Amino acid sequence: MNKQLIIKELEKIVREGHILINEPLKNHTYTMLGGEADFFVMPTTVEEVQAVIRYANQSAVPFTLLGNGSNVIVRDGGIRGIVMSLKQFKDIYSEGNKVIAGSGARIIDASRFALDQSLSGLEFACGIPGTVGGALYMNAGAYGGEIKDCLESALIVDAAGDLYRLPAESFDLSYRTSNIPTKNYIVLEATFCLKQANYDEIKAVMDDLTYKRESKQPLEYPSCGSVFKRPPGYFAGKLIQDSELQGKGIGGAEVSMKHAGFIVNKHNATATEYIAVIEMVQREVKNKFGVELEREVRILGED
Repeated sequence: MNKQLIIKELEKIVREGHILINEPLKNHTYTMLGGEADFFVMPTTVEEVQAVIRYANQSAVPFTLLGNGSNVIVRDGGIRGIVMSLKQFKDIYSEGNKVIAGSGARIIDASRFALDQSLSGLEFACGIPGTVGGALYMNAGAYGGEIKDCLESALIVDAAGDLYRLPAESFDLSYRTSNIPTKNYIVLEATFCLKQANYDEIKAVMDDLTYKRESKQPLEYPSCGSVFKRPPGYFAGKLIQDSELQGKGIGGAEVSMKHAGFIVNKHNATATEYIAVIEMVQREVKNKFGVELEREVRILGED
């Protein structure tokens, strides 16, 4: 991989100041973990996104899309090739009872925007830390609601760099999953169909959910959020708690004392330590209860 040649080609596509070389990805993840990206690219237009994808395809340069890093762990060796961030795609606006949000906008901000318009349907997302694109990627949900309940359509770029607007049913949204990763779609924008409602009633729901989140989750430490999917018939946090794993860890990473479903970066952990704690939890819960915990968080990069 000729780095100088790749830089020269990317500079033809993405405007100045939007390409970072050997960028530490711990600066872009909620866990504050991860090695370097060879090329961290931040396009500002749809055309730039398409051109970067097409260049990566034509030149066989590895390509990875990274959201705001709230539900991802990057290994200590970092990520080779191009890492694309869509943080510049953060506009949010409304058309009637619809909220349209760029994929780089925080889903929390989309929820708050809906509140300002007295639109109901995104209250559940008021405490989810990920981006709109990331929320679609995993059909994010909380407190009984999920993205599939209110998504109408999304603007996407496919693996060939072609642009489409697809209806919600095209994404096979189910519990914490979609076909977006298998189809290699890149979400640029989402349209949510909501309902007009009373502002004070919407706000009361959001205030209650925010209180529950802040009182129960270890927000004082870096983490990837909820690590595991809910196993059928169980709650992951309860299984971990009953396995007496809270407070146990490896190196600087440990199972949260405040919420057993969270693993926190408490003392300058490495990604290797953090992942080792995940594997320890899976092993102990399997041994004690015979239940296999499936990760909700994604792991990217090289050791």
